[in-house]
Amino acid sequence: MKSSSRLVFAASALAAAAFSLSPATAQEKVLKVVPHADLKVLDPVNVTAAITYIHGLMIYDSLMALDANLTPQPQMAQGVEVSADKLTYTFTLRPGLKWHDGTPVTSADLVPSLKRWMARAPVGQKLSPSIASLEAPNPNTFVIKLKEPYALTLYSLGLAGPVFMPQKVAETDPNTSITSSVGSGPYKFVASEWKPGAKVLYEKNKDYVPRSEAPSFFSGGKVVKLDKVEWTILPDANTTAAALGRGEVDYWNNPPADFVKILSANPEITLQILHPLGWINIGRTNALLPPFNNVKARQALAYAFADQTEFMQAAYGDQRWWRTCGSYFVCGTAYGTEAGSEPYAKRDIAKAKQLLAESGYKGEKIVVVNTKEIPVIYALTSVAIPRMKEIGLNVEEQVVDWSGFIGRIQKKDPIDQGGWNFFTTNGTGMTFHHPLTNLGTPMQCDGKNWFGWPCDEATEALRTKFLNAPDDASRKAAIEVYHRALMEQQPAVNLGQAASPEAWRKNVVGMVSTHLPVFWNVTKN
Repeated sequence: MKSSSRLVFAASALAAAAFSLSPATAQEKVLKVVPHADLKVLDPVNVTAAITYIHGLMIYDSLMALDANLTPQPQMAQGVEVSADKLTYTFTLRPGLKWHDGTPVTSADLVPSLKRWMARAPVGQKLSPSIASLEAPNPNTFVIKLKEPYALTLYSLGLAGPVFMPQKVAETDPNTSITSSVGSGPYKFVASEWKPGAKVLYEKNKDYVPRSEAPSFFSGGKVVKLDKVEWTILPDANTTAAALGRGEVDYWNNPPADFVKILSANPEITLQILHPLGWINIGRTNALLPPFNNVKARQALAYAFADQTEFMQAAYGDQRWWRTCGSYFVCGTAYGTEAGSEPYAKRDIAKAKQLLAESGYKGEKIVVVNTKEIPVIYALTSVAIPRMKEIGLNVEEQVVDWSGFIGRIQKKDPIDQGGWNFFTTNGTGMTFHHPLTNLGTPMQCDGKNWFGWPCDEATEALRTKFLNAPDDASRKAAIEVYHRALMEQQPAVNLGQAASPEAWRKNVVGMVSTHLPVFWNVTKN
């Protein structure tokens, strides 16, 4: 993944060709964005891909939203009343909410939307057992009744994000991706302009009425100051860097590590970390299939991968943008304990080989799924494969495009029917910092947890104990015990923590500090 300024400027002609799109009118403000990946799936409930979630933030709104202090605030809701016994939550919708097709948003839309989200999201799956009923007594009132108090109810709703859709769309089976993109959020998805692999276009929702508060993380007033936001898919980083340097694009989402130093030399470009929680990087095993259905094989990988430095250097380059971390819940945060990680602080190949043998592994083919379309994933996997071979795993790397990667890791099939054993990925620290939201740590045995489906009811019971703790002191005590159990089970292998910067032209102002880029409050001077 080596590159140089010579290559960047040599690519400028190609960059110019890539932007031979119809010019905007003189009156329009169009922000031209190069996202970190191609948009292949439109459903932010059905997949966990960050690019699909960013798409969701553009066009959908949320009932509640977290502010910069990670405190839930009303968003689509005008307000919320909580009964004295903490069992009834009554939400009143803000006036003037409309779907993009012009029909009004009603509480009847929220009921199936919330049910669909609870069926897929780990946060929703934890909230769901506490719910006695979801009711829509009138078009402007939405009521959640609980069976028992659940302290994280509003926090969970603040994390639900862009999942609220018109009733007919929301009634789609949660395991089937929607094809509609009718939301009620600040931008409209222009379906006729969507060209996978090339272009995605959003235009200002002129009917959207923002809240009066200042924007704070995902809460507050989502004031749209742009006429359009245009995503251009450019898989070649040299082309993107040249285009950003020449002002042919305005914003580059998550530029690869090799290009950060080059971009920093350009006085017309801003490089900034938008949210300090950054990214968590993991290796994920398929716990349904041998050998990683055996905990000893998962532990073997943890010993083989213990040197996080080589993973982070390959994926993020300069150490200013990364650190090693033995916590599943983001080092430096309230729950960022490293308890139990001590055995995996140093690589131990002999121990890894011993554990792999004890797991019953007999040299069977191990399918590792990789993609070149996401540079971080490709770099992490390229480091992982030699370490896997070093401990005796018979690795077959299968490199696929991004949509193929997303589709593949959802499969529970045996290897000879298109299944998989291992992949690497990263996720936002905002997602991974809390046991409620962390995708990699739920270990319930119903097969509804995240791809890889690790199962250990005793560890999951410790997670439930944490989530049901009545106060912060109790949660901090519970997190230590829970984290030690996770380190024993290794549902995912920690590969390091990063906080890579975003890049945009100096004339772009108003970026909101969030863990994923949002384009409300943003304008071009």
